[in-house]
Amino acid sequence: MGRSVRFYYEPMLPQAGLLITQFADAAVAYFFSDAELIRYMLRAEVALAQAEAQLSVIPLQAAEAIAQAATTLQPDWDRLRTEAERDGVPVTEFVRQLRAHINSDAKHYVHWGATTQDILDTALVLQLRDALNEIEPNLQSLISNLSTLANTYRHTLMAGRTHSQQALPITFGFKVANWLAPLLRHRERLAQLKPRLLVVQLGGAVGTLAALGDKGPQVQKAFAQELDLGVPTLPWHTQRDCLAELANWLSLVTGSLAKMAQDIILLAQSEVGELSENADPTRGGSSTMPQKSNPIVSERIVAAARTNASLLGNMHQSLIQEHERATHGWQMEWLTLPQMISLTAGALKSADFLAANLVVNKERMVANVNASNGLMLAERLSLALTPALGREQAKRVLREACEIALRETKNVVDVLQGRVDANLYWDALRDERNYLGATQEFIDQVLVVAAG
Repeated sequence: MGRSVRFYYEPMLPQAGLLITQFADAAVAYFFSDAELIRYMLRAEVALAQAEAQLSVIPLQAAEAIAQAATTLQPDWDRLRTEAERDGVPVTEFVRQLRAHINSDAKHYVHWGATTQDILDTALVLQLRDALNEIEPNLQSLISNLSTLANTYRHTLMAGRTHSQQALPITFGFKVANWLAPLLRHRERLAQLKPRLLVVQLGGAVGTLAALGDKGPQVQKAFAQELDLGVPTLPWHTQRDCLAELANWLSLVTGSLAKMAQDIILLAQSEVGELSENADPTRGGSSTMPQKSNPIVSERIVAAARTNASLLGNMHQSLIQEHERATHGWQMEWLTLPQMISLTAGALKSADFLAANLVVNKERMVANVNASNGLMLAERLSLALTPALGREQAKRVLREACEIALRETKNVVDVLQGRVDANLYWDALRDERNYLGATQEFIDQVLVVAAG
């Protein structure tokens, strides 16, 4: 068997595989290999023949011969490559080889009434269905692991940060719940988009199925049943919105994963030290600095998300298609969508690894809260002082107290207690755990949806 033709992104540099493969999911990427593309195209051609035989469009014996030939066909990969470059698609040569493999008049009924895009689009839908069947359990596993993290650390105090500065106290479980919530919406979005996405393509030359006479819609329905796919409202040769919708979903998923990964990178900084990606200090090693354990898994997720975000524009550009068959938008999908799917699958596995192996330094979290000397409670203290001093006076006194606390490294509550003659519950005001708002309720709400 000769060299296979590639219809998806492949790095050209000899060493690129070492750099690229760490981002991909091998099982999902395999669905978009040349061998699998041919297998999916064969499934489409066989299903079409069987559907047409059911409706007496072609002889039953012809459909049986086509199905038998599909089980033994050994493609001539060199010729496929040559002819695909000549024709712009592999289908013409693929159909020629399949016909040549049938030693009867049944060969004439291969591809009956179909066009090239019918076969390639239907093969793509089959690829997408199998890829999503691999991705969905990984998404659910991540949801499960993050749910466990959120519940386990629901009372673990840490600093909430806005603009990268300490703001108010939160718990680590609350932060994890914020990572988890968008994934629950992505799970729902996927369930909603799959019925629109997983439909057959069968339209013939311009989408009218004229070659099938008055049986076109019946064949289309039977074709879909053979492949356990849905039936579209009409052929979608130049209607690519459902593929763009999938691309949107892929970019949304990796974007949400990258928000989690970016937080982990920041919390794993040496000066912060609240998280580590895992307990293995040898992972993420440096070639010159043996003390380092770099957050490589998180970095990988962020890189995948940024790449998907840039690729998404290609899928939106491919929506612009001419008349009843596009001149280039279709090909843009070949270059883009498999890469986006593979990156998403890889990012999900990486994120699930983090959720299952994350090391939480509770003591460092508390130490970083304590190091603020109560300044994270400024909002609460302002609210507590206002009834006794009035709003403007409370703000002025608190601002002065904060300046003293920073200058003299004192707890701001101690400074206030010595300067304000007010009957306040100072010990209760001092404890950051008493200013967590609806944290526990919000965590519970997310966990209920996650379990649903």
